[in-house]
Amino acid sequence: MLNLIVFGAPGAGKGTQSERIIARYGLRHLSTGSMLREAIEAQSPMGIEAQRYIDHGHLVPDELVIDLIAKELDVHPDAPGFIFDGFPRTSVQAHELDDMLLRRGHPVSLLLALEVEEQELVARLLNRGLTSNRADDQSETVIRNRIEVYMRTTLPVIDHYRRQGKYHGVSGMGSVDEIAERVARAIDPIILKR
Repeated sequence: MLNLIVFGAPGAGKGTQSERIIARYGLRHLSTGSMLREAIEAQSPMGIEAQRYIDHGHLVPDELVIDLIAKELDVHPDAPGFIFDGFPRTSVQAHELDDMLLRRGHPVSLLLALEVEEQELVARLLNRGLTSNRADDQSETVIRNRIEVYMRTTLPVIDHYRRQGKYHGVSGMGSVDEIAERVARAIDPIILKR
């Protein structure tokens, strides 16, 4: 089983490259944001609990997010692997994800970090903001703050996986096809080892 974390700052192209990876390798996409929205919409017990935190302006606790991920893994036991998108965002979450996957006998295979220059990230998000109707993609001040939060709280996750020998940085600069080719060159050797 190939368990892949697609990692990068806002605007790095994680969603675009995840779609390419899914098409090429048949992996199952796990977006924690989408999973939370679906659980809330379905009014599942986990969704109701998550909504309580959100209604009070709090982040959904890591344990609840891990439980959602575990449930999704259990629903798809025959998947060839998973792409984790939007998780882990902190070193604590990385440890929790590792523990959960190790209990299932399928650890994280690779953290694939899309590395993009800050000015390019800002330009991409402002451009996306022209069509996305997302307020957080329309203000350069907000975008730069999101990037700063990523650098401060999320970037340390790289060190966690670097110590395990599972980090692989890929230039996220250039065309979508060029980046996809670099991504494939990072993933293919792992597939061949299986």
